[in-house]
Amino acid sequence: MKKIDLVEKEKQREDTGFGTIATSTSARLVNNEGNFNVKKIGQSFEARVNLYHKLITMSWAKFAVFSLGFYLTVNLTFGIIYYIIGIENLMGIDKNHGLSEFWEAYFFSSQTLTTVGYGRVSPVGYITNITASVEAFIGLLSFSIMTGLLYGRFSRPVPRILYSEKALIAPYLDINGLMIRIANEKSNQLINVEVSLTFSRNELKDGLVKRAYYNLPLERSKVKFFAMSWTLVHPINDASVLYGETLASLAASDAEILLAFEATNDTFADPIYSRRSYLYNEIEVGKKFLPMTVPQEDYYLLDLNKLSDTIDAKLNA
Repeated sequence: MKKIDLVEKEKQREDTGFGTIATSTSARLVNNEGNFNVKKIGQSFEARVNLYHKLITMSWAKFAVFSLGFYLTVNLTFGIIYYIIGIENLMGIDKNHGLSEFWEAYFFSSQTLTTVGYGRVSPVGYITNITASVEAFIGLLSFSIMTGLLYGRFSRPVPRILYSEKALIAPYLDINGLMIRIANEKSNQLINVEVSLTFSRNELKDGLVKRAYYNLPLERSKVKFFAMSWTLVHPINDASVLYGETLASLAASDAEILLAFEATNDTFADPIYSRRSYLYNEIEVGKKFLPMTVPQEDYYLLDLNKLSDTIDAKLNA
């Protein structure tokens, strides 16, 4: 019976997927950007590089620089190859308009890569024609891949959920509560929104330090429409794992609060996800959020600049 009880107890134990050995006192579980703070070794080359994922998820600025750099590099490479083969193998070269032989080869490379082919310059001989054929193939393949990447980037749901800089311990009704404020930065409509909070800390069990996880029940974990800001509230009553905790005790146990957000994007009817965490030093006690929604004559004004604005508030005894 005792073994069965232990198995059932283990089944009921909360775990976010980080396991009980994530006991570092200097590394958080989830970065502020929402990424898991885990680095892997022993991966295969394909899994480690994962070029498609990087090209889909990198910023638009980096993607533009990468695309331009790839285009110029391929052009330059084949331009040098044509120049080495010999400019006499490019029929139609005209030296009277001021371009050097190398730049003639470079721009012929550009026209071949993009399959423009104006017709003034054309390859002559087997080696030059084979080189031009290879470059044209690379050009067709590259633009096909680029089209797919652009579609993937535009169609990939990228939530812009804003989180308050700090989690607050603030007065709530006749008790106190843990509060976090969130808002949708984009103008798209999010529906069927659901949020969960998990409290994580190091605990000494059987002489070993292990990571423990506790669900933090919210006053309201779901809303139909995410039109304005939403202040998440976990009531700190005698049933809460946070009851009796102080900033000192949270620091001693390397406490971290994990937030998981999911919703449906009404524009494309696809699910979106977002994550955030708050370390013990990102929790403030005796503060409350200031209002950030102001009713106007015929609409409501949501000032996102005030998402993290707070004032002092006396806690309930």
